Amino acid sequence: MGKIKTHKASAKRFSVTGTGKVKVYHSDHRHNLGQKTQKRKRHLRSSQILSPAMTANVKRLIGQD
Repeated sequence: MGKIKTHKASAKRFSVTGTGKVKVYHSDHRHNLGQKTQKRKRHLRSSQILSPAMTANVKRLIGQD
């Protein structure tokens, strides 16, 4: 029986917490930071939990069934 390969691009972007939730970091924090407000940049630094609708798809991609 064959095995499913890990989608490496997804594995670098998502991580699974101890309780099984998928953690992802915000985008838009790479360049053009001079025109973004300090509050916006501060909130982009933190991570967020992925929605339950997307969790099953991402877990399948990164091999966390």
